[in-house]
Amino acid sequence: MSGDGSQPEAPGAAAEAGPDSDFTPEQIARGRALRRGVLPLVLAGSAAAFALTAALGLTSAGAGLVAAFGAAWWARVAGAAVTLVLLPFVLGLPFAARGRVVRARFGLVTQGWRGWAVDQLRGLLISLPLLLGALFALYGLAGATRWWWVWAALGAAAVTVLLSFLAPLVLEPLFNRFTPMEPGPLRDALLALAARDGVTVRDVLVADASRRTTALNAYVSGFGRTRRIVAYDTLLTTADPREVELVVAHELGHVVHRDVARGTVLGALGAGLGVCALAAVVTWQPLLDAAGVDRFADPRSAWLLAAVAALGGALLGPAGRALSRGVERRADLHALHLTGAPGEFIAMQRRLTVANVADPDPPRLLHLLLSTHPAPAARIAMARARPAGRP
Repeated sequence: MSGDGSQPEAPGAAAEAGPDSDFTPEQIARGRALRRGVLPLVLAGSAAAFALTAALGLTSAGAGLVAAFGAAWWARVAGAAVTLVLLPFVLGLPFAARGRVVRARFGLVTQGWRGWAVDQLRGLLISLPLLLGALFALYGLAGATRWWWVWAALGAAAVTVLLSFLAPLVLEPLFNRFTPMEPGPLRDALLALAARDGVTVRDVLVADASRRTTALNAYVSGFGRTRRIVAYDTLLTTADPREVELVVAHELGHVVHRDVARGTVLGALGAGLGVCALAAVVTWQPLLDAAGVDRFADPRSAWLLAAVAALGGALLGPAGRALSRGVERRADLHALHLTGAPGEFIAMQRRLTVANVADPDPPRLLHLLLSTHPAPAARIAMARARPAGRP
């Protein structure tokens, strides 16, 4: 069964099939209305955060703010971490809260304001110690050796790898509760699917996503002996078992193609190279003069570092999202190959699109700049071109 109540279709459907035939006008309008409601908030929030960072990093205002925490080196490093976390957080709260209101109007939010506030605070309490440790290490190195950027690059790469391993075990449980899936046909089917794909998983878990959202999802997390299949409880109570298999087959594709490992390696390499690039820019004297500091080793330069990093992230973002879309398309192809069920894949894409209130076919420019996944219409068209039956 699909999200709009229709039955799975065979590939090779009518050539004119597209968003208008796969989704009702109401479903298309609903997805576009949510996009129009949320996108301006996302863009405005990002623009406000960038403006704040630029205003404090490219002028002496940021240096003065950090200096207000005292003359001691450690106090200024701590002050830099606190202001870099708290100010963007406070500035972004109205945009995040308004976005939550908009999503709630579309039935995507099940969590109360108190739970939402606790999640925001929890995220803050995670990011602050991480940034505090990073800045103490960075400015300690910058004050100790002229080759600080080499050691900082190696450290950034190592931390990227470490967090990739620890996130499923340490960070994920901070935001969701996970319980083993009850023994039964679906659990057996998912384990058999992983075995047929040559992927060893330790367990199949259910995440209590319903206490926050009605959105549907599943994923495979962990490495080696810690790898597990995780399904949202919303998916299990909404989708047909065959559709759940297809979502998991897509996620298994990421494992088979080593997307997490590749992503970790690329992330570590990018982090290291990013530190080298940042070092070249933030030690440029005209920028230091604009920021009101004599040398980068002074912790008062932290906001300059943040401004340059934000600009670099904005410039490289579209390329990263294009790479992500290619990876997701390959995982879709893997799911179709593994299951040989393009009709059910189409039904599953319809269900996910409708349940998540997504725009089936967003404007091309927005898609190229902002989307990390192929558009639902493109994923459905790809499935229609695939023959049914396992190879």
